[in-house]
Amino acid sequence: MQSVRDQQSIITKVREVLEKYEPRLGEINQKIWSNPELAFQEYDAHDNICAFFDSLAAEGYAVKRHAYGVKTAFEVSYTHGQTGRVVAFNAEYDALPGMGHACGHNLIATSAIASCLATTEAMKTLYSDSIGFTVRLLGTPAEEGGGGKLQLIEAGAYKDVDACFMVHPFPILAGAPDLLSSGSDSTQYLANNKVEVTYTGKPAHASAAPWEGVNALDAVVSAYVNISMLRQQILPTQKIHGVVLRGGERPNVIPASTTVEYYVRSPTKKTLEPLTERVLKCFDAAAAATGCDVEYKWEPSYLDMKVNKPICDSYTSAMNAMGYKTISDAAGQEGGLSGGSTDMGNVSYEVPGFHGGFYIKTDGVNHTPQFTAGAGSEEGFKRSLYCAAGMAVVGCRVLADERFAKAIKADFEKAA
Repeated sequence: MQSVRDQQSIITKVREVLEKYEPRLGEINQKIWSNPELAFQEYDAHDNICAFFDSLAAEGYAVKRHAYGVKTAFEVSYTHGQTGRVVAFNAEYDALPGMGHACGHNLIATSAIASCLATTEAMKTLYSDSIGFTVRLLGTPAEEGGGGKLQLIEAGAYKDVDACFMVHPFPILAGAPDLLSSGSDSTQYLANNKVEVTYTGKPAHASAAPWEGVNALDAVVSAYVNISMLRQQILPTQKIHGVVLRGGERPNVIPASTTVEYYVRSPTKKTLEPLTERVLKCFDAAAAATGCDVEYKWEPSYLDMKVNKPICDSYTSAMNAMGYKTISDAAGQEGGLSGGSTDMGNVSYEVPGFHGGFYIKTDGVNHTPQFTAGAGSEEGFKRSLYCAAGMAVVGCRVLADERFAKAIKADFEKAA
């Protein structure tokens, strides 16, 4: 398995599988892209992907709908033999409000489906007589908000997984290098605390008797100013940003209740904690200054990505062997993006994980309508399949190469 000849034999089979399924993968991709669904509402995506694998039941694929107690999650698996290692591929398919697939989750889902198929069929052809193995596709809802993977972690979806893979699209920007993908975009993903803050004051007539009121909007303004000043004194790698969800009802009524939502991000979960404490002081100070009560509602926290070097290096090698220009780490590349967060980071703390990046042509960055258009392009779809091939080659190595699997585990444990 470690020779170039062995890698090439896997590449040949993987490409053959992807060519066979490309028309059907294109249909699935367009169905998801043209019918964007928000977090935990991805019913059609769930049903379409499950129906696709139902049609392959004779090939040995088993489908679990509404998996792990999450209504729009699913699990597709193929198992050969009684024992063996397990590789998993994460499919995301939720969209953004008002923008559709402005982060390209249709391409993430498509690449994961394709990798599952290619890994399974390559292993069946090349290694089914010698080893047992399991290939798993996990449908992971609500990455954009809600932390679907955290629910799957809690329910045990990853407990027996030896390595977990996914890739994420980014824009090709002016001045960026001529790359198809990067083996690691971990530095782009920050640990993230998300909080909804509600201030409660006292209503009054804003003109006739404003002194009778306690202005909850003043608390919002004060908190906003406090945090804006704090942002001047934090590291360039740390981010704080928010929006006003509710600022009052009428101009002639002193607002009695207001709500803001903020994200607090830092490179690691260790550095996120003290930054979050500083932000909370800004919120608390606003409450004290205005006489309002304050309540906090926390969303699931996203962790930073733990890089697994053996996986990243193997992916980079496989992609370059197939002629797809790929580097191991895109950190610092001109035109690259940084500052986002993902619940795949939480998965990478549970099992060895891979979250590569690939680049598509688009007139805008992620989370813009222009990126939505790029995510629906034929070239974007083709590039997702190229990366699917790379993940499948590495997936086969995890399942068939004992030495490689041990190196992955050792690197994961070292980084704990």
